[in-house]
Parts: sequence; C-alpha cells; structure tokens
Amino acid sequence: MDYKDYYKTLGVDKKASTDEIKKAYRKLAMQYHPDRNPGDKKAEDKFKEINEANEVLSDPEKRARYDQISNQYTTWQQGGGQPGSFSWEDLFNGAGSPRGGQTRVEVHDLDEMFGDMGGFSDFFRTFFGGGGGQRYSQSTGRSRSGRTAQRQPQSYQQEITISLTEAFTGAARMLDINGARKEVKIPAGVKTGTKVRVAGVVNNGGGAASDLYLIVKVATDPRFERRDDDLYTEKTIDLYTALLGGDVEVETLSGKVLLTIPAGTQPGQLFRLGGKGMPLLKHKDKYGNLLVKINVNLPKKLSAEQKKRFEELRGMS
Repeated sequence: MDYKDYYKTLGVDKKASTDEIKKAYRKLAMQYHPDRNPGDKKAEDKFKEINEANEVLSDPEKRARYDQISNQYTTWQQGGGQPGSFSWEDLFNGAGSPRGGQTRVEVHDLDEMFGDMGGFSDFFRTFFGGGGGQRYSQSTGRSRSGRTAQRQPQSYQQEITISLTEAFTGAARMLDINGARKEVKIPAGVKTGTKVRVAGVVNNGGGAASDLYLIVKVATDPRFERRDDDLYTEKTIDLYTALLGGDVEVETLSGKVLLTIPAGTQPGQLFRLGGKGMPLLKHKDKYGNLLVKINVNLPKKLSAEQKKRFEELRGMS
C-alpha cells in the first residue's frame, strides 16, 4: 500500500487553513472535473485523487488522524526505511483500529464493486473507512439521566460519504458485515448528518439483531454550494450580454438549462431558478431553488474602435 500525500495533491502547505484548502480544492476540482474533460482517463483519476485529499483535509478529525499517520511515516522514512517495507499493519492496529473478534463492516459504492468509476484508495480505506473494514461505533441505549434504559437494544453507527449528485438522485451502497452482504438505498434529498436506518442487520450472537444507522456526509461539490435545500452557483457572462441581454446556459444537477439575462444586468445580481435545487427529503415531488450569481467578464484591452464607441456611449448617457 502506498502512502498518500494529500497536501501535495491539493498543492497546499501542511499548515494551510481550512479556507486555503477549500479554495485549492475548488480550483483543482473545476479544472479536472469529468464534465470538462470527457473521455480523459488521466483527468478522471486526478479528480478522484483531489476528492480523496479534500475528504480528509477538510474534516478536522480526519486531518488530525492523517497528520499523526504522516508524522510516523516521515519519522520512519528519515530513519532509513526502504519504500515498500513500512508496516502499515502496526500503524493500523496502533491507532485504535479493529482487531480480531470484533464486528467488521465494509461499505461499498456499487459502481466501485462492478467496475465503473471506482472509489477511494487502499490508503484511505485502511485509515478512514469507506470500504476499509471499519468497526461500527456502538450505542448502548443510555437515558438522559445516565442510567441504562430498560429493553433498549444496541444500535450501531457507520459514516458514509456520498456526492452531491448522489444526494440529488439517491444512491445505493452494499454493506458487507462479516461477509454477509446487504444493499442499502440512500434516499434523494439527504443532508450531511442524515441518519439512514438499516433494521436488524448486526447479529448479536443469539440475541435480537441490532439496527445499523448510516450517518450521511455529503461531499462538497466545486460547482454548487448547498444551503438547506437550495443550491448556489455562479455564471460568468460577457459585457455585451450584461448590457444587451441574452440567453446563457446554466448547469444544474438535472442538466443544462437556459437562463434569460435581461439587459442591464449588474455584476453580483442573483437569479432564481425555481425547482432546480435539491429534492426535499420528506416531499419527493418538491425541490428547492437554484440561485445563480452573475459575474461579468470585463474586457482587459479595447481596440481603438471599441474605445471610440464606448466614449460615444458615455457621451450619450
């Protein structure tokens, strides 16, 4: 298993702030996004690496864990360690990971299992889950008073990460619990923190099977910012469209649509596309809005003729 330098992948310093990491991720993700590089396998692989790095570095807990792993690996490397001989198993066990006899769970992306887009690297799976044989966190059913609740069955939790597109369309994951597989559907409209209950899938050794709760985390998307059920995006238009008006294509999660730009549109102006946001979790036939912020691309240089025309316009105003 190869070590992954996530800071290098995003081109940021190890002391980079959360905002610096977010900015670097958005820039690279836009550059290598599959929609901008159709059929380009190298760009697709790079996009996966960028998403994996952001998944770790944008999460304070994962980042702290990664920094601990990196420090131990760097110390070993500086001590003369040879590539390929580092004992990942020792580090894996030493970091509080599951050992023999405990329930193991793997959460697989169905596309990954059947060969399409693929998922995270072995390095990520080993230390951060997403198919790496993580142990469930366990809830013993305590009441608010701190006493153990009577007849309260144990429940188990597992975090899963899905894309914004999957949150829009719904998703599927294959659970592998000690070798037993079960497909789980993630409904459209889920948010980060949404719990998806999978009833009676964890065998307690003779007792009633316990429930599993999948804790959803929706990954950031370079194209959109999500606020509840609304989405925000930006569209850059040229000066002439801003002045004279016209139709421009805007990307949505359900495809491209035409947005009519009225004459005299100002930089920073917001346009609302009703029903083009996220589906409402409890109202599947209803959707939030897509808010489009307009940026105007001003020409950096003007020809003599253009300058003359603009001077004429200024004189007429």
